[in-house]
Amino acid sequence: MTEPLKPPPKKNPQRRTRAPTRPSHFRSRAALGLAAAAGEGRFMLQVCDRCTAIQYPPRDACSACLSIDLSWKDAKPTGTLIAETTVQTSTNTYFRERSPWRVGTVVMDIGPSVIAHIHGDITVGEHVRLVNRLDRSGQAVFFAMPVHGTDNPEDDLQMREMTCDPKFRRVLITDGRNPNSVAIAEAFVKAGASIIFVGESEAWRPYPNQSALRGVDNVEILPLDVTDTNSVQVLSGEISGKTDILVNNARFIRPGGLFDRRDVVFAQQEIEVNYLGLMRLAQSFGPVMRERAADGTNSAVSWVNILSAYAWTNEPDFGPFSASNAAALSISQALRADLADSGIRVMNVYVGPTEDEWHQPLPPPKVTPGSLARAVVTGLRDGLEEQFVGDIAEDLIKRWRDNPKVLEREMIANRGRA
Repeated sequence: MTEPLKPPPKKNPQRRTRAPTRPSHFRSRAALGLAAAAGEGRFMLQVCDRCTAIQYPPRDACSACLSIDLSWKDAKPTGTLIAETTVQTSTNTYFRERSPWRVGTVVMDIGPSVIAHIHGDITVGEHVRLVNRLDRSGQAVFFAMPVHGTDNPEDDLQMREMTCDPKFRRVLITDGRNPNSVAIAEAFVKAGASIIFVGESEAWRPYPNQSALRGVDNVEILPLDVTDTNSVQVLSGEISGKTDILVNNARFIRPGGLFDRRDVVFAQQEIEVNYLGLMRLAQSFGPVMRERAADGTNSAVSWVNILSAYAWTNEPDFGPFSASNAAALSISQALRADLADSGIRVMNVYVGPTEDEWHQPLPPPKVTPGSLARAVVTGLRDGLEEQFVGDIAEDLIKRWRDNPKVLEREMIANRGRA
């Protein structure tokens, strides 16, 4: 039975901070399909289009008929643990510092045998559920979990290494003025976060959720304006050394297409907040968080960006806003690359129209603050890189993957029909 995780003791300043290391990250191009699926929390395997044979490990040609037409498809993730071993030491620094470490062989119900990391609550001979997770190198690994619920499964130390669970961690939410800030803070409190820092710009100017935010347990409100480099740097100097999860929910949005705007004033503000704001945060907080990626129970683990789903394809009625989010998506990929060596996960959460004043004219379905907050915490617990929240965001990404140029024409044809 997994022992419940205990709050970490106060850090001894005379002890060295463990340097971030990562497992072996070398994979074939075919195997990167597993990582792409793990980033969205999907369990997928290659299936031959010609003979339907399931492939594992990933390969370039079918092991049964040598066809090169292999598609990634969702697969049934259950099997039986038939053998296991505990690694007591390793030539890899990452595993040597975290030993003992359990691994084993699982025969899947659909055929293949796979090597998997093993949860502490299962034994040889048990029926297990496999999950596809990203390890600290950003590559996919299989993890064998109990089929039936157990106490504190997320507190298993090996599982915690594969996720970004908020329990006992310290969180920074960058924009307290955003209507979703209260729900996100409450979700982190429920998830066991030890403290939630919330950035607040222009504290002298009241906003609707100000009193509610101040009433949330464990919330500490601090001055932060993502459009002001000095403000970001000052706060970074105060709390970047104890920020384990950063949630960038800062957003400036105004409806209107190119011709509706008539000038670039709002567009400049959208770029300042949505794109340059993220860049300022990354430059100030990123290097410090990167150095703390192996700092024990409450090490820095994740950077969360809340973006519009229209970062993938432009919504003409919100054209300049969509463009600013496309820029933010691009710079978040640069951030992911800069944090890759440390193992810090960058999770982008894409949302459709939200319940706020700027989306009032649009019909449902819309994303509520509560559903967005739950998605953020769930994504962290599952160690995801990409999360699509709401029916519109989920539908949009499916159509984009099917054919982005067809989707672009659909967006143009449907303009003004909302």
